[in-house]
Order: sequence, then C-alpha cells, then structure tokens
Amino acid sequence: MHGPDRPGLVARVSGWIFERGGNILHADQHSDTEAGIFFQRVEWASAPGGAAADAAVFRAFAESLGMTARVASSTRRPRVAVLVSKFDHCFHDLILRGKAGELAGDIVAIVSNHSDLEAATRSYGLPFHLIPVTAATKPADEARQLALLRQLDVELIVLARYMQVLSADFLDKAGRPVINIHHSFLPAFAGGKPYHQAAARGVKLIGATAHYATAVLDDGPIIQQDVARVTHRHSVEDLIRKGRDLEKTVLAQAVRWHLENRVLVYGNKTVVFD
Repeated sequence: MHGPDRPGLVARVSGWIFERGGNILHADQHSDTEAGIFFQRVEWASAPGGAAADAAVFRAFAESLGMTARVASSTRRPRVAVLVSKFDHCFHDLILRGKAGELAGDIVAIVSNHSDLEAATRSYGLPFHLIPVTAATKPADEARQLALLRQLDVELIVLARYMQVLSADFLDKAGRPVINIHHSFLPAFAGGKPYHQAAARGVKLIGATAHYATAVLDDGPIIQQDVARVTHRHSVEDLIRKGRDLEKTVLAQAVRWHLENRVLVYGNKTVVFD
C-alpha cells in the first residue's frame, strides 16, 4: 500500500489485522520524505475463514486512510510466459529455478520468434510456441502473440533475452507486467555490442539491469541491478561470460520479487521490499 504519509499509519494497519484475528508474519515500510509518500508491505496469516473477505475489506480500509492498496494471496500462483529468441542462458536458468520451486508462479509457455530452443523447451515438458516476427509483419505478429497470451491467461510476461522491441501497442494491449533483462548497467552502453563497447572503454565494472518494460525503450522502472568487477586482463569473451552470469541472477531475482508481491511501482521508480 502507499499514499500520503502521516503519523499512526503503522499502528492503524496492525490494529486492523489484530482486530480480525490475523497474525502479522512480516512487515516493512518506507517513507519518501521528499515526496511525503508512505509505502508499506505487510504479510499476515488470516483468521480461519476470513481469507476470502480480507482483500475487499482491507482495500476499503486503506481507502479510508487515503491509501492505495493491493492485496494478494500467497497460495495463488500467477501464470508466467517466457519470451526468448536464441540466447538460452536466462531461458534455462528460469525454467530450472521454476522446477526447483524457487518461483512463486508457474511457467506455462515459452514463446519465441525462432525455433532454436523448441527441442530444449519440450525436453523440459513445457509448451513451445513459434511466432516469427519481421519488420514488415510485426503488427500482425504481435497480435498473434497477444491472442496466445490471453488464451493462456498469462499474468506475467518475462523477456529472457527476447531480441525484439515490443511496440507501445503491444504493451498497452497486453495489460500485464512485462519484465525485461538489459545486458548492461543502465543507462550506460546502450545499443548493440555493449560488452565490446565496455572493453573498448576499459571499464572496471559491468552490469545487468532488470526492469519493467515500457513504451520508452530501456526506460521502465528498475527492479534489480548487479555488477561484476573486471580488469584489463579480461577479454571480450570474459566480459560476455560474466555478463551472462549477471543477467541470469538479476532477472531471476526480479521475477522472484515480482511473483512474491515485493515490488511496488511508483511513477518511474520501484520500492522493493526484499
């Protein structure tokens, strides 16, 4: 929940939960003193028989405090679609983490504009959907993707090095969060061959950034970032290897936080209750 900051909000929320027999398991909050906005994430176990009514009642309670609230059940597992092209490191990592029980959601389909990963997808027991995308047919191709995602009732779209720029029309019509992994520490080294650019500049750090996709390329709210140190002894191949390791962990962490309802988007920023 978030809204105008004022004294007593923590006490009011905890009191509301206590009065209904709930038990707080985790609680975290943050006050943006410059904007005067209060952010809070509370995880609680409801009293027996009270879970179904809690969401609507709590939202009404939050509104009475001038707050906007989102309520989710930890037992509900969102349906996830992974979009991928040819690079397979994030693809394999997400699927294996899902099979290991690390993600609070279910990967229900792999969608690709190339057939390279079809055999690998089917070996994992997952459906593979090939939808080629060309510049001349992109609107129709994206329409097919959207129809498929609606049919599958997907609630989260993950771009695991999907090498196509999603149009503003796609993002608007999808109506679902889209998490992208960017192969550098934004906003540096945009464009092609970022590791070659980094090597040419003699950088001492490389990074990766997971963010929500928006109509403005690589400008969406950032969820997670990480870096690795490099030296003059590292080749371009070393940078690529290190960068791919970062991409896997950063994307997985962002997806995990999103599925666990730990990310609160506010404007073009995020508050992540990790």
